[in-house]
Amino acid sequence: MGLKESLHSFKEKNKGKKWLPAFSALHTFLYLPNETTHGGTHIKAADDLKRTMNTVIMALIPCLIFGMFNAGYQHYLALGEIESANGFLGASFWTIDNLIVGLWQVLPLVVVSYGVGLGIEFLFAIIKGHEVEEGYLVTGMLVPLIVPVDIPLWMLAVAVAFGVVIGKEVFGGTGMNILNPALTIRAFLFFAYPTWMSGDKVWVHGAVERDRMIAAGQNLDAISGETILGAYAQGKSVVYDYWDMFWGLIPGSVGETSKFLIIIGALFLIFTKIGSWRIIVSTFVGALSMGLIFNFIVDSGWIAETSKFYGLMSVPFWQHLIIGSIMFGAVYMATDPVTASQTNKGKWIYGFLIGFISILIRVFNPAYPEGVFLAILLMNVFAPTIDHYVIQANVKSRMKRLKAKVA
Repeated sequence: MGLKESLHSFKEKNKGKKWLPAFSALHTFLYLPNETTHGGTHIKAADDLKRTMNTVIMALIPCLIFGMFNAGYQHYLALGEIESANGFLGASFWTIDNLIVGLWQVLPLVVVSYGVGLGIEFLFAIIKGHEVEEGYLVTGMLVPLIVPVDIPLWMLAVAVAFGVVIGKEVFGGTGMNILNPALTIRAFLFFAYPTWMSGDKVWVHGAVERDRMIAAGQNLDAISGETILGAYAQGKSVVYDYWDMFWGLIPGSVGETSKFLIIIGALFLIFTKIGSWRIIVSTFVGALSMGLIFNFIVDSGWIAETSKFYGLMSVPFWQHLIIGSIMFGAVYMATDPVTASQTNKGKWIYGFLIGFISILIRVFNPAYPEGVFLAILLMNVFAPTIDHYVIQANVKSRMKRLKAKVA
């Protein structure tokens, strides 16, 4: 008897035990369940929830690896120990020193995210006596990619516990939640610990600690870790060129900076039919539309250059896509099949409003010039309403055609 058969036999002998859901989750991580349906017609497909989640994780891995290199690169660049990488393939970017710093800072975020999140999932499964749900597999990877690199691990653990319990389990678990769990975790961090989620010191490893040492009287140079959005919001000139923004050689959350890799991930998700191209495209269209409106206001002279909103309003409309996290949010979080709109027309409306509102918040909230996660959470709440009215409109349209034929 092979290992797989032995595990199945072990599972059959221990049916009804409290801890069996936890064992089953580990067992089916690599093996198919030894269960078949009897009677009735069933759709047969090679994919299931676990494989779908693993496919999304595969699309996120390049962003994770790049984020590790970028964490070390931004750290040494801010200290003046290396020169600019001179492009995506620059010799000073893909170095072992950068990777070591990235691994030391980012890997613990991944471990805490999965350790706390899956621990709570297993606990709820054992208490309720049902199978462990695989929904947190993607959330556990998303969370480390959407937070600053130096976020304290205990803060992340508290936020993950809040997001899993309040954002998902209280609604019934995977498939029942109305808010994206990863964004719920980020929202908790933003409102509970705002000094660790905004400002010009949290995006580069070592900047916060170095600032504290300077304040304590030590003779050190301060590290400027300001993001492009932060610079624009304060009316400063931006030192990064457009290619730096596109390749991701800029400060920011761990996995959101490289637009090139996000596009590759988007194409992969669309090709595998897991991500909705309608939501992704409509989010971009909504963001570009709001950017065009602000550019028109600036070009028309309706706002003074001394206004605190002028900086972000004057950003070229297309540039909004390569700064901040609008692209990452559109590809990996707005497309969440549980919390997004389900109808095709609803997806267009849902995505457009996410992009539109994101840029609106970005411009009118200079204290925190990024509104993607707030826009997605807001539209998560309204997604069922959008689908309701789309369906009702279809029903009314068909009823009119039916009455016309009868008449």
